[in-house]
Amino acid sequence: MNRAESQDAPAAAEHAPSRWQRLKKPLTALFFLLLIVLFTLLARRIDWSEVFDTLQDFKVRTLIIASTITVLSFLTYACFDLIGRTYIGQNLTWRQILPVGVISYAFNLNLSAWVGGIAMRYRLYSRLGVSKGNIAKILGLSLATNWFGYMLVAGAIFSSGLVHMPPGWKLSSTALQGVGLLLLLVSAGYLAACRFSSRREWSIRGVEINLPSLRMAVLQLALGALNWSLMAAVIFTLLPSTLDYPLVLGVLLISAIAGVITHIPAGLGVLEAVFVALLQHQASRGSLVAGLLAYRAIYFLLPLLITVAMYLVVEAKAKALRIEKKPS
Repeated sequence: MNRAESQDAPAAAEHAPSRWQRLKKPLTALFFLLLIVLFTLLARRIDWSEVFDTLQDFKVRTLIIASTITVLSFLTYACFDLIGRTYIGQNLTWRQILPVGVISYAFNLNLSAWVGGIAMRYRLYSRLGVSKGNIAKILGLSLATNWFGYMLVAGAIFSSGLVHMPPGWKLSSTALQGVGLLLLLVSAGYLAACRFSSRREWSIRGVEINLPSLRMAVLQLALGALNWSLMAAVIFTLLPSTLDYPLVLGVLLISAIAGVITHIPAGLGVLEAVFVALLQHQASRGSLVAGLLAYRAIYFLLPLLITVAMYLVVEAKAKALRIEKKPS
């Protein structure tokens, strides 16, 4: 082999697809095929007449309560970005921040984090004159707020033993309690790092990350945990009254991880499968599915319709402003 060939060999090796890259697509296709089979089997075991009867029997008062809690949840999530404003030190008003958070959250829930959490935030914050670097910081802080809040509330619920896994599941109830303790330790570790760490700055792919103050970190965990709790409260309002709120919250937290693993937008089907699997011994499958369908309508679809209108208004105002500034 001559020198030119020996120099080209490493470069060719770098561009050659790895074994994992070659297997990733067929394994992903197989995984989704198994999900389709699972959901089909689940659908065949549901008494759909009971589902439709339960949906028709919902009281207006119940729907109003669920809708009100949904509004509180969306405002709570939008407050993640208010923390981000303080974090980056940008002079933006809450009237500018909250619509961005609400619109992004609705698109995030229905169309994936890439569309709502990332692309929508970049577009809307760019309209407000926020730099790409600061937008990335807001995104990172919002992500941390959501998942550290999750760890706090999930750690408390799982470690308490309120959620019992069905017999035969690979993860036992005792193991779930261990996971809960681990999540609490991670949450405490984050707070300790924010309080005691001497190093406060890191750079990841050119984006500077600053460790927040302890006060800001506590606020992150509180808001993140509150939002997950409000999500569960919406579901709890719509499910049979025989179920306890801590149990509903715990099952929601388990289903959230399943939704992240599958990467299905809005966790479509995953949420229902987990709730039915874990709660079918305490409530009928039909009543569970009916409550979750109502939850999707109130928490996912209705906010998406509203925020699409909000987004169109924002775009129209931005276009009008560009026309006014355009030299004649």
